[in-house]
Amino acid sequence: MTNKFDRPYLEMAEIWARNSYCKRRQVGALLVKDKMIISDGYNGTPSGFENVCEENGVTKPYVLHAEANAISKVAKSGNNSEGATLYVTAAPCIECSKLIIQCGIKRVVYKDEYRLTDGIDLLRRAGIEVEKID
Repeated sequence: MTNKFDRPYLEMAEIWARNSYCKRRQVGALLVKDKMIISDGYNGTPSGFENVCEENGVTKPYVLHAEANAISKVAKSGNNSEGATLYVTAAPCIECSKLIIQCGIKRVVYKDEYRLTDGIDLLRRAGIEVEKID
């Protein structure tokens, strides 16, 4: 169920996506718990790597998705995402959805569809509330 904070947090995730060096697609994510942003992420290469996501128009296999960056950042901080809401500019893929389930995120709000729906299907199967906002 949409709440008054969903759109503003999703807009913030869109702004955060602009930090991505990826040319094919820029994705941003925010993790929110108790109305506080506890983590953020955008798609890109791992820390210490060159900030080039594509080679000859193909995304490099080690590029991290925005969701994975936000989840790993909160884990590294010693905090946790149990019961949090994830705001992400694009629907999570299947790999990110597995991470979302495992770290206890209870709700996912996204804007753009992904070409495959298996990630969203898995989240729903796990009982996670999923909401698309245009």
